[in-house]
Amino acid sequence: MSMRSILLLSAAIVLPQAAVAQDVFELDEAFVFSGLLPVEVNRTGSTVEVVEDEDLEGSEPGLENTLDRLPGVSVTSNGGLGTSSTIRVRGLDSKYVGVTFNGIEVTDPSSTQTSLNFGSFTRGLVGRLELAKGSQTTVYGSDAIAGAINIETWRPEVDGRSGEAFAEVGSFGTFSGGLSYGYRDEAGEVALTLTRTQTDGISARSAAAVADDDAFEETGLSVSVRRNLTDSVTVGVTGFLTDGFSEFDQSATDPVAQLDLTRTGVRAFAEVSGGDIEHEVGVSYFENDRNDLFSPFTNRFVGERLKLDYLGTVDLSATTSLAFGADWTEETSTLDGVVSDASNGAIFGELLHALGEATDLTLGLRHDLNSDFDDQTTARLAVAHRASETMTYRASVGSGFRAPSLYERFGPFAPATTLSPESSIGGEIGVDAAYENASYGATVFYTEIDDRIGFGTTTYVQAPGTTVAQGVELSADWAVGTADVFAAYTYTDAATEGTRLLRVPRHDLALGVSGNLSESLTAEVDVRAAYDTLDFGGPSDDFIVTNLTLTQALTDTTDAYLRVENIFDEDYETIPGFSMPGLSVFAGIRASF
Repeated sequence: MSMRSILLLSAAIVLPQAAVAQDVFELDEAFVFSGLLPVEVNRTGSTVEVVEDEDLEGSEPGLENTLDRLPGVSVTSNGGLGTSSTIRVRGLDSKYVGVTFNGIEVTDPSSTQTSLNFGSFTRGLVGRLELAKGSQTTVYGSDAIAGAINIETWRPEVDGRSGEAFAEVGSFGTFSGGLSYGYRDEAGEVALTLTRTQTDGISARSAAAVADDDAFEETGLSVSVRRNLTDSVTVGVTGFLTDGFSEFDQSATDPVAQLDLTRTGVRAFAEVSGGDIEHEVGVSYFENDRNDLFSPFTNRFVGERLKLDYLGTVDLSATTSLAFGADWTEETSTLDGVVSDASNGAIFGELLHALGEATDLTLGLRHDLNSDFDDQTTARLAVAHRASETMTYRASVGSGFRAPSLYERFGPFAPATTLSPESSIGGEIGVDAAYENASYGATVFYTEIDDRIGFGTTTYVQAPGTTVAQGVELSADWAVGTADVFAAYTYTDAATEGTRLLRVPRHDLALGVSGNLSESLTAEVDVRAAYDTLDFGGPSDDFIVTNLTLTQALTDTTDAYLRVENIFDEDYETIPGFSMPGLSVFAGIRASF
């Protein structure tokens, strides 16, 4: 699977950061949408990884496996497909990563920390994904200290009817399939995606007294509609539903446990253009309903989020654009019928100014008013300088915060004293270079967090000292004849007052090569490796996992593929005590129409 990484870095030292891509791309033709203002990739100061629809074709059903290939991202899982999975961005785990799905915030307000379990979020509903790294609090608010992920479903790209479909079967009784269908004309568009994933699974507990396979099933549906009422007014609605269950081992001696999970989200919006200012208003609702059937503690977790938002954009001059807005959010957590809630209002703005033909400055400001905590003001400054047609230098620095989750404040392990929000500051510097047949890059990143919330002996506590996550991301891509070779390496040093954070690999590596074996047959081999990781009890084992994908073009619009995962049957664990799948084979077909 080719992975196009658009690396949007930050500042003024000679460290290259580039994209890992099958095809060399023109930097000034690509846009990213993770900020308030959509901009060309060489005008922003953030590092943004972009995964397009074609990058997901033939990839593993679990979305976390795709994320795991990106520079600066590592994943830990409690077993195979459908089990609990946590992503870490530059050493910081999921509670520091904001996630939106078609503009709907989908992190769970009822979880221990407000985050998304990526293990039960499959790729079938994903048409495009952006990961903006570094502090994104000025855009996304609380929690986005490490970054933010923006997921979009499939949309029609041509007028008339169009669509795509895929189906695959393979090891462990696994089936995955999906259908996207839509229509577009000058009056608007409608798009629908239906997906289904199921597997008998593997027995994850490596020390279990009795082997018991952990099954997983999920059905997903997304619908989006846009309608142009006039030349200047567009209205729309988007919604999604995922419903399924996952089995897991409660302990090494108790293999029977099941988690039922339903996610529901909807957003209605209106866009008004004409005149100097373009406006967008929206209202969204999200519910995460999780039922842990066999838990001896809390069984039912229901997280809800209601959000109202407004965004205005205006070109102040030929060289300056401004985005400004406000939002209000109410989050509710219901644990076995016990309700807790909190609300937050915010005003924010982002200014993009061209200092010259080759240099851009971005300034973001946000002020949050939480119902239960002191106001928070955060800021972000970024500079991008295009030294030549092939080289761009970038720098950014930003502050952020994470409010204590409702579970941390009101759950069964809440402390008697009041928890304070975590505060952070972080930045990155680098440069990216793209040539005719190659691209190279590097990023140096740094984030520090004060008042970090951790778990003490019996309750959550405000951990003393400062947590620092720092390191380097390197990437390269070469066109060698008809083949494409890519590499990405991340060094991460994450610690609190010298004590390393757990489950963060110090060395994370991805390598791959893809190319044509014939006019219609292509092959790709990718290798992922993690070294020097600590967990409870001491060091974790290093591991190397190799995958192979063969793709045969049947027609101009139809491909068949064979994917072999873990081809050397590596016995490895990303979390000690939980085995990952061994050698497995999957065959599929995909088509567009």
